[in-house]
Amino acid sequence: MAKIRICVNDMMQTNYVYYLTEPMGKNFHPDFRPDLTPREMLELGVFGRKYMTDCTGEFPEDWFANARLCHERHRPELNFFGVNASKPLSYWREKGWIHTDDPRGWFQWYCRYYMGRRCSDDERQIKRWKAMARHVAQLRKHCPEGLLSCRRKQRQALLHWAYDSRKI
Repeated sequence: MAKIRICVNDMMQTNYVYYLTEPMGKNFHPDFRPDLTPREMLELGVFGRKYMTDCTGEFPEDWFANARLCHERHRPELNFFGVNASKPLSYWREKGWIHTDDPRGWFQWYCRYYMGRRCSDDERQIKRWKAMARHVAQLRKHCPEGLLSCRRKQRQALLHWAYDSRKI
């Protein structure tokens, strides 16, 4: 596959350039097996529908066709599980979890990874994604199978990390 150059100019990045070196949705690290695509996550409802409203042009148009984004503010009731499972970006910055290439955090990294970008932060982000599996174990331990109202905040958090707790 020929490298495809992407230049980003949005509210959080100016003249940031990256390259797509893998086919979209293919050739993931063997330890990285997300349940959901970015498109599916956006359609289900993540981040109060406020996430990435100024940078939709960077990603495939069809990812946003049914996303019903909210440009004005974060609205937790629009999340799939109807609850807020997010910390503010300032919290993530304070913890040192934000890489300069992806100033919006893990989901931005995942969107770009899914598109075909590979970068120096991949190993760290995949490790963070794998760490979320502990929440899957907690749901299995404490919730009857298929009862989506059980631990909604934890389920929404998993959804933010491309885990589909509807299958648990």
